[in-house]
Amino acid sequence: MAQNPRPTSILETLGEELVRIITPVSICMFLVVILVSVLSSDSSVTVNSVATIAYTETTSDSTWDKFVGALLNSLVFVAVITLVTFVLVLLFYLRCTKFLKAYMGFSSFIVLGFMGGEVALFLVQDFNVPIDCVTFLVVLFNFAVVGVLAVFMSKMAILVTQGYLIVIGMLVAYWFTLLPEWTTWVLLVAMALYDLAAVLLPVGPLRLLVELAISRDEEIPALVYEARPVVASQGPRRVWRDRRNESENNDNVGSGLGENLSSGLSSNVNASVGFGNRNESSLVGAEEGRVADRGQELSVPLLEQITSAQLEQITSAQQHGLEDAASGESMLLEGIGLGSSGSIKLGLGDFIFYSVLVGRAAMYDFMTVYACYLAIIGGLGVTLILLALYQKALPALPVSILLGVLFYVLTRFLLEAFVVQCTLNLIMF
Repeated sequence: MAQNPRPTSILETLGEELVRIITPVSICMFLVVILVSVLSSDSSVTVNSVATIAYTETTSDSTWDKFVGALLNSLVFVAVITLVTFVLVLLFYLRCTKFLKAYMGFSSFIVLGFMGGEVALFLVQDFNVPIDCVTFLVVLFNFAVVGVLAVFMSKMAILVTQGYLIVIGMLVAYWFTLLPEWTTWVLLVAMALYDLAAVLLPVGPLRLLVELAISRDEEIPALVYEARPVVASQGPRRVWRDRRNESENNDNVGSGLGENLSSGLSSNVNASVGFGNRNESSLVGAEEGRVADRGQELSVPLLEQITSAQLEQITSAQQHGLEDAASGESMLLEGIGLGSSGSIKLGLGDFIFYSVLVGRAAMYDFMTVYACYLAIIGGLGVTLILLALYQKALPALPVSILLGVLFYVLTRFLLEAFVVQCTLNLIMF
């Protein structure tokens, strides 16, 4: 009989997981850079079109005033995000799942319909697209409705759902790039620190949300990008939550077989091995060495009738059940981690702030865009490696954002000056 292969470790499929996460992140960042490059010259879209909460930056302000004002704006923004997240935790605790899904669906409709509609109008004006108002509104309405259904109904093709999630992240990120420069950079650092605290601190709202979802064995109603589960040739990783019940059955079968071997078999009882929903035929009919008491050990004649191959099958069943049971807990992690489907999940907020960073860099020059992109991807790779090692939900913003901001500063104030001087002096290297 063919044995079930050993479950594949995430370290063995980390390369494919990296590609499945890096690809949509790169697409989202690329689209934001394109939008910023195309619409930055549009006179109708200026940095003053997005009002800040506590401080409005002006060109006449000193550097210190801009920094203090940006810090104040960021603190207010993080405080609002923290409050909203705790409210979501409370609603999820009270099992208001339908309300949360309705709220998320309404938010997605607003982003696709209003933010997406305004960006579409800018593009129509810039490229002189011949379209009437009625057609534009009908297309926009259908686009937004289909997007909400694709993200929250989960009955459409996975590529459609993933595509809409990328579009939502792109639209929100573009509008964030319209914030004043100092506010944007301080906000990025503040969100990275908030993400670190919210996921790792015992009272962090995101950690509370994840632990609550794990304890209830439920999905978190949120905008989360989920990579397609990897199916390796040497052993499929679990794809859907129902497989977890299968592993529990295997665990029970394996432990039951161990019990039978240690306690003994009655004279006419046949031992059978079950894998999933299949049952094998009887291993042995005990005609000799009948055991009067169930508590006694197996007699030597009975053990001689059990072949080594059959013992290997029993041992494999026990080991398979234990491995599946042990991996069952780690498969329930949310955030950037293994979800219930066995694939890596990344919050849409991570898409947004990655794209905001490269979008703001695109307002300066493309050299900083390349540097920031490489820094973000490198930070994401480091985070995924840490995920593979620790097997727990980890924040995806801190490493990538801090590296991106550092590379932006180094590129803008050091590397660019060096490259320009080399070019002016015709120095090639």
